[in-house]
Amino acid sequence: MAEKEEVKLLGIWASPFSVRIEMALKLKGVPYEYVEEILEKKSPLLLALNPIHKKIPVLVHNGKTILESQVILEYIDETWKHNPLLPQDPYDRSKARFLAKLVDEQIITAGFVSMARADEKGREVLAEQTRELIMNLEKELVGKDFFGGKTVGFLDLVAGSVIPFCLERGWEGIGLEVISEEKFPEYTRWVKNLEKVEFVKDCIPPKEEHVEHMNHMGERIRSA
Repeated sequence: MAEKEEVKLLGIWASPFSVRIEMALKLKGVPYEYVEEILEKKSPLLLALNPIHKKIPVLVHNGKTILESQVILEYIDETWKHNPLLPQDPYDRSKARFLAKLVDEQIITAGFVSMARADEKGREVLAEQTRELIMNLEKELVGKDFFGGKTVGFLDLVAGSVIPFCLERGWEGIGLEVISEEKFPEYTRWVKNLEKVEFVKDCIPPKEEHVEHMNHMGERIRSA
């Protein structure tokens, strides 16, 4: 009889970076222990496991510590090979990784970090920059249910955890419409498809509390 694997995830309920890891583990059917961290008060366990960045998410698998959400997603995909996250084709795989970096680096920066610091006029400029960046994803979704084709994959988890289930809540909190169904019909259809997937639904943070959390995060950025 095989020994039971230790799989532990340190995360924060509202963080897209830990939400996407939960989605991946559920997609793979991997049982795991979840440890909720507190943003303002990092636990001794988190500081011991990630002494360099002192950030979530942290995945512990049989005593090994894996850090950084996209690295963790790839580790999960390579460790539990069923229900693959990344495309099999090398070109498609490279494109998924490139667009995932676009989400985590450029879309989050323009669509939340810089926006939180900007005045009303600056926010409109950043909203347009964000739309231009998201248009890259819109084009990629033409004729597909998900970025991965017929099934949820790597880019769906990265973009889904960030844009519809995090940034849009932040925009709602400041009364800003960045994405409309008219301009982004493929994106809108994709979000509706995601919301029908059981393991995705299970991981989406509750909306009202999340809008409040995003307001709080915006205030932290402004006062930093």
